[in-house]
Amino acid sequence: MESKPRTTLTRAALATKTHVMGIVNATPDSFSDGGKYNTVETATAHGIKLVEEGADVLDVGGESTRPGAELVDAEEEILRVIPVIRSLAAETDVPISIDTYKASVAEAAVKAGATVINDVWGGIIDPDILTVAANADAHYVLTHNRTTTDYADFNTDVLADLERQIEIALKAGIKDDHLILDPGIGFAKTPQQNMDMMRQLHTICAWPYPVLLGTSRKSFIGQVLDLPVDQRLEGTGATVCYGVMQGVAMVRVHDVQAMGRMTKMMDALLGKGEQRG
Repeated sequence: MESKPRTTLTRAALATKTHVMGIVNATPDSFSDGGKYNTVETATAHGIKLVEEGADVLDVGGESTRPGAELVDAEEEILRVIPVIRSLAAETDVPISIDTYKASVAEAAVKAGATVINDVWGGIIDPDILTVAANADAHYVLTHNRTTTDYADFNTDVLADLERQIEIALKAGIKDDHLILDPGIGFAKTPQQNMDMMRQLHTICAWPYPVLLGTSRKSFIGQVLDLPVDQRLEGTGATVCYGVMQGVAMVRVHDVQAMGRMTKMMDALLGKGEQRG
C-alpha cells in the first residue's frame, strides 16, 4: 500500500481554525474504547469514519496510558500500530500521529507514514525519541508529565517543567515550528490540579507554540459530573470549548463529529482565522 500525500500542520493552518485530532486506539485495554478497534480492519474503518466526521489528524496508539494499564514492550506496540498506520496512510490524506513515548516505535511509525509523534512523556522516558523526531522532520507533541503529583508550586513547576523539556527538544534538533505543547491533563496531576491546569491554559497558549488539549472523557470530568466514561460527552464538550476560548490550537477527542461542531462554532464566535483590517 502506498501512502497518500499528507496535509501538513503548519503554524498558519493551525492559526486558521482549531484542529481536531481523532483518537484511534489499537489497544485491548484503553480506558474508553479498549478492544473495539484492535484489529487492522476495525481500526482503519474507525479512522476513516473519524476523517469523514471532520478529523484533521488521526492519533494512533498501541499502549493505553490510563493509570494502572499494563505496560507494552516496543515489539508488541509496533505489531499493533504499524499495520494500522500503513493502512490509514493509504486510505486517508490527513496527518497521522503516533501516540508513543518509545523511540523505536516512533521510528517505525514515521517510516510507515506517520508525520507527528505524540509523546505523553515529553522525551523524559526515552530521550532518543527526540532525535527520531528531528531526523524524520516530524511534528512533535511535547506533553507535560512527571513521576509524581507533588509540586512545590503547581503552576510555577508545570511551566518550569515545560520550559526545560522544550529546551532539550530544540537542542535535539526538533524544529521550532514543528513543536506542539500539551499541558498534560490527566498526567501527574490530581483532579484538582487538572482543574488548575485548565484555568492556566491561557498562560501556555501565550507561548510561541501551538497547544494541544487532550481532555476527552477523562476521569476529572467524571468526578465533577459523577458519570462513567461513556457518559462524558457534554463534560468533554465544556472543556473543549473552554480550551478554544483560552487559545488552544488542537483538541484530541474520541467524539470527533460533536467536538468538531463545537470547535467550529467557537472559532466563529471568536473570529478565529478572520482577516481583520
